[in-house]
Amino acid sequence: MVVLTFDPPDGLFEACLTSVVAAGGAAQVIVVDNGRRARGRIDALGSASGSAPVCTLIEPGRNLGYAAGMNLGVERAIAGGATHVALLNDDVTVPRGWIDGLLAEWSTEPAARIGAVQPMLVFPTDPPTVNSLGVALGGDGAGIDIGRGEPVPVPPDPRAAAHDIAVFTGGAVMLSAAFLADIGGFDPRFFLYYEDVDLALRGAERGWRYRCVPAVQVVHVGSASTTAVPEIAAFSRERNRLWVLIRHRPWGDVGRGMWLSVRRLRYHPRRVHGRALWAGVIAAPRLLRDRRRHR
Repeated sequence: MVVLTFDPPDGLFEACLTSVVAAGGAAQVIVVDNGRRARGRIDALGSASGSAPVCTLIEPGRNLGYAAGMNLGVERAIAGGATHVALLNDDVTVPRGWIDGLLAEWSTEPAARIGAVQPMLVFPTDPPTVNSLGVALGGDGAGIDIGRGEPVPVPPDPRAAAHDIAVFTGGAVMLSAAFLADIGGFDPRFFLYYEDVDLALRGAERGWRYRCVPAVQVVHVGSASTTAVPEIAAFSRERNRLWVLIRHRPWGDVGRGMWLSVRRLRYHPRRVHGRALWAGVIAAPRLLRDRRRHR
């Protein structure tokens, strides 16, 4: 299991790591610290409880972003013998049995081409609402969390049927090592946002399937780390949406998505939107080469 953290507000990372350790089921827990506070926070947890959480801490020394940071943790997990790797944002808490609930999907037939399984991500609202049951792409390339804002059955419905999804969310997902070996992991150039969409679409081109298990529910606060870097988040979100469009989507969607970017130049932060549009356009030759090569 890999938990990626980047200086979230006090309490969130601690709650995540505590829940992961309490839930059990993971052969190893790897924390990748894109910030500079995880070691101290882990030590503080140990001082408070009498024993530090058992985990492997990776400190790159700089912010690698979600894509490269998760790749670093995944590589360590697979080198340690993992056949499946669960990925978590640092603002997610998990229940007991969640790992077994996701792993069970690989026992179904035909399991060989299941690349990823995700739980239902739930917002900690009162009453709780759905954060994500997977991701759908709009006609302009914008990623939309499936089910977002819908009420969550309390208690969870154990009969909720697992089902195929086209795109998984990287906030909480389990990936197979075979899938990662075939596809090559996240593209680190995405840095932040849409790297999960790109990975899922690249895998689909090679015949991989993805599943969602609504009966397994994890709690996701949402945007806990990106609020500290709003301009980087806005730039990455806009640029990467264009990258996904050019690399993966029908030409009509590419046109709609480009027009959306042009319209956004009217709104704050204009400079960030302009840089993102330019970065999307100048990457087009590379993305079009990848598009032709893989199709």
